[in-house]
Amino acid sequence: MKKGCFIVFEGIDGAGKTTQTQLLLKKLEALGKKVYLTAEPTALESGKKLREVLGGKIKKSDCEIAAMFTLDRIAHNIDPEWGISKLLSEGAVVICDRYYYSTLAYQGSTVDYGWVRALNADCPEIMHPDLCIFLDLTPEKSMERISRGRETTEIYENEATLKKVRDSFMRVIEDMGKTDKISVIDASGDIEKIADEIFLEVSKIL
Repeated sequence: MKKGCFIVFEGIDGAGKTTQTQLLLKKLEALGKKVYLTAEPTALESGKKLREVLGGKIKKSDCEIAAMFTLDRIAHNIDPEWGISKLLSEGAVVICDRYYYSTLAYQGSTVDYGWVRALNADCPEIMHPDLCIFLDLTPEKSMERISRGRETTEIYENEATLKKVRDSFMRVIEDMGKTDKISVIDASGDIEKIADEIFLEVSKIL
């Protein structure tokens, strides 16, 4: 069976990743593709612990959080039932909301970047995606969307932090773009036009 395709969506909070992954899912299914949506942190036990940390229920150091993300990502890749590797081997298109680019942008800006990069990019059980779509949005627009659409916020969801994270993402894209295929797309415009631009990029690797 033909090997599947692994696509990652990245961007600061409020950039529209959830909306655009759903639109891409529909477009690919209309072409007869088998598509699986996933996200990080995962729904696995490792991901549940991470969500408690991100929600402020459990206190962890930045190094611990970086390591927890990496462990969750390894589990995400190798899980025998729903792992990315298994799904790709079955010919599915796997679309993931956040991946190691987020860890590099968030934790890589608070602890040693080289260490976080090595944990992820050099790990033999963490695969590199076929394509990363980075939805670019200003922190101001992001906070406007977050405040309009959510009742609660996570520990990283404030404008000052989002500005730092976006700047960090730009550095990550420059760095990882040397080895990974990354497409930066303006996420501030019309939703359908953004979806069309994304599909154009995805069609190049199918």
